[in-house]
Amino acid sequence: MREYLGILIVFAIAAAIAGGFILLTSLLGPKNPSLAKQQPFECGEEPIMRPGGRFPVKFYLLAMLFILFDIELVFLFPWAVVFRSLGWGGYVEMLLFLAVVVLGFVYAWKKGALEWER
Repeated sequence: MREYLGILIVFAIAAAIAGGFILLTSLLGPKNPSLAKQQPFECGEEPIMRPGGRFPVKFYLLAMLFILFDIELVFLFPWAVVFRSLGWGGYVEMLLFLAVVVLGFVYAWKKGALEWER
């Protein structure tokens, strides 16, 4: 574990510096609260309405599916870099990986997760 001691020290120093900055700004910074400073700020304009309402669940579901498939497909790039050295075993493993990704995509499609309006 001695190899990781340097990384632990760097993380501790970074956390101490960040915590110190936050502590110093809260202690030394000016505190002049006013009604104008408490108002929401939209590019110099007065806000038209208060934020409210809810996003439909479809929005979150589509966002989660995008992140899921995006992260899975990122693994194609390192595989493509070492493709020749992997041989047929690496090729078959990537085909199985892509089959799982495509099956997940087809499942989400059949369940209607990719349709925005219904």
